[in-house]
Amino acid sequence: MAAPVGPKKVHRYTNEFKIQAVRLSLHPEIQTQDVARALDIHPFMLSKWKKDYREGKLNPAAEAAGLSLPKVLRAPKRDPEKQALRRQVKQLEAKVEARMAVRALERKLAALEVEHDLLKKAIRFNIERRRRNSSS
Repeated sequence: MAAPVGPKKVHRYTNEFKIQAVRLSLHPEIQTQDVARALDIHPFMLSKWKKDYREGKLNPAAEAAGLSLPKVLRAPKRDPEKQALRRQVKQLEAKVEARMAVRALERKLAALEVEHDLLKKAIRFNIERRRRNSSS
């Protein structure tokens, strides 16, 4: 195998580039390997950037310098109708979960009642058997 000719190439990536790469890889429908391949970087490097991002070591330079946009400009305005619908959906989901929990508890109660009745019958049976055995 031939020795490499020339100095080793070392790429220096900006924090903005790293953060954009991390945000792309965090998308639920895009795999980390695909992002790394598209950006021509090693998947391990992208995984390290993701870890740094989670730990807060990787911050955009603008935010670090205090030059970030105000929250009013950063966040898109939400539609009040969509928010109301989301709240209704969450309330309905909570009701469904509560009903499912109630049904599960009712099934458990029915099983415990049957078990309780069987135990009472077994106790009565044993008491009567002891009476018969002791009187003979």
